Amino acid sequence: MKQIRLGGTGPAVSEIALGCMRLCNLDSKEAEALIRTAMEQGINFFDHADIYGKGGSESLFASAVGMTPSLREEMVLQTKCAIHDGMYDFSKKHILQSVDGSLKRLQTDYIDVLLLHRPDTLMEPEEVAEAFAALRQSGKVHYFGVSNQNAAQMALLQSALGEKLIVNQLQFSLAHTGIIDAGVHVNMKDEAGIMRDGGILEYCRLNGITIQAWSPLQYGFFGGIFLDSPAYPELNSALEKIAREKQVSKSAVAISWILRHPAKIQPVLGTTSRAHLTEMCRAADFTLTRAEWYALYRAAGNRLP
Repeated sequence: MKQIRLGGTGPAVSEIALGCMRLCNLDSKEAEALIRTAMEQGINFFDHADIYGKGGSESLFASAVGMTPSLREEMVLQTKCAIHDGMYDFSKKHILQSVDGSLKRLQTDYIDVLLLHRPDTLMEPEEVAEAFAALRQSGKVHYFGVSNQNAAQMALLQSALGEKLIVNQLQFSLAHTGIIDAGVHVNMKDEAGIMRDGGILEYCRLNGITIQAWSPLQYGFFGGIFLDSPAYPELNSALEKIAREKQVSKSAVAISWILRHPAKIQPVLGTTSRAHLTEMCRAADFTLTRAEWYALYRAAGNRLP
């Protein structure tokens, strides 16, 4: 599997990541098998958050594989913080406490990448900068990023930081294309032409920030998987056609569609099925043509002006 460098200056990671949100639904043997399968497929990047399973996913991840220094060196670990008790919290105190909790659960001395989960409108950029600086100087966190932030929010935070934000994790899939729609419908008076995120795709590309696509097979906000969904007959037909031609699964084609974008978007796979994970990793073995990419975009219900 190919590797990319997060943010251009961050760690070298597999172009596909394994998301660990649902890991806590497995037992220890199942979790270990999933993680080992991911590594066998060339995945070295694992995405966590302190709220996944109320910390249980992080704990299970480390205990299942029997975390050792040599194994840790083979992995790039990312976790997220800031969601708790019915609010978002970018305070220095909470960020530092969250990282200490994740370090303990993951049985490691450092987090490769720390993301701030959903935006905190009460954010004080200077306070976040203090927290990041303390984490960086202590060696507890090597790189930083955000999740679900728009361009202006990122620019505001970046204005106070002493280090570059290297990641923004955003929902993106064939059935959730908001980050590209407004760029396609520029100067159009239609629903798709409404820019809701301040041009986050272009902002990230201009500033060398890697976009990570969460829920790459979902539609809506956890509305369900579009594969074989009766809500997306045309899309599934188009996926099936390409899948047959390339002798892969429809899920692999859907992930390849994300990989085809020149922004080098990194899909975060949330499956807990080893077989499904292996199928989706085949997306790294081929590249869709421009015609195939746009055919799928249209089949998902998107109109070109």
